[in-house]
This record gives sequence, C-alpha cells and structure tokens, in this order.
Amino acid sequence: MLVIKKIFYFIIFFIFCNSVKASDNLNKLFDELYYAKNLTQAEKIEDKIWKNWKKHPKSEYLTSKLENGTYSMYHQQYRMALKLFTDVINEDPKWAEGWNKRATLLFIMGNYEKSLDDIEKVLDLEPRHFGALSGRAQIYLSYKQYEKAIDDLEKAQSIYPLIKSGENIKIIEQIIKDQQI
Repeated sequence: MLVIKKIFYFIIFFIFCNSVKASDNLNKLFDELYYAKNLTQAEKIEDKIWKNWKKHPKSEYLTSKLENGTYSMYHQQYRMALKLFTDVINEDPKWAEGWNKRATLLFIMGNYEKSLDDIEKVLDLEPRHFGALSGRAQIYLSYKQYEKAIDDLEKAQSIYPLIKSGENIKIIEQIIKDQQI
C-alpha cells in the first residue's frame, strides 16, 4: 500500500511540475512577444503561443479532438465542428482554446451573441488571449459598437504591441469622427 501511495504522489508531482513548466513557458513567450523588435520576430513568437494554446496540457485525446474540429470548421463541416468543440468544452471546461475555437465557429456561422458568450469564457480563463480580443472587436464592429472594438484592440495591443489588428484602431477612430460631423 505504501508503494502505491508513493507512486500516486510521484504522478501528482510530475503532473504539477509539467503544468508549471508549461505555464512558465507561456509566460516567457508573452514576455518575448511584448518586447519583439519587429513583426517577423513577433509572428514567430505568436505561432509558438498558438501551438501552446492548441495543445491540451494533459490530454492528447482532447488536442486531437480540437484539431479534428478545426479541420471540420475549415472544410465548412460546421455541425461536426460544433459537436467536436462542444465535446471538448464539456470534457474540459477550463481549457480556453476549446471555448475559443467554438467562438470562432459561431462567429463564422453568424451567431455573434453565442460567440460573445464563448469569448467571455476564453478571456476569463486566459485574459491574454489576443485572438479572442481581436475576434470580439470584429463582432463589436459589426454591431457598430466602435468604442468597444477600440477598447478590445487596445487590450490586444497592450499584450501584443505589433498585432496586425491594432492597425484598425486609427481607422475605427476615423469612422467615429466622421459620424460626429
């Protein structure tokens, strides 16, 4: 019994160390992203962050399910993608990327309200998710809620200063200015 207990504690310690290591790696990547000197460097770091987000921290099965859902989404198999993303969320509601992929799909399907709900969950779980912030800004633009769009783009830019969607801030500010005339 003592041996089983030791093995159990070793497994728990191993899982904890791996999750701390992954978290430390992600924090390091965000620091690098913030201080990136040029867009090429920033985009390479961004790719590493996305790879980190898309890999489930404990389950290769869920990573695979998310990949299958993404494949289905990109091939316009929306019902299948919705089922897969919803399954991922049900199996691990604390994995931000499951919510983010479903939010993206709902956006593509034109269901902005449900997409906004999922984006809220993403940002509760990963407040630095510049993709979710940029996506929410797009929805706010479609609703002509320009100030909210700017706010989200500025938040994304505070995390990722060289983010391409940040270029839209000046355009949106001009739209607001033109409407006030």
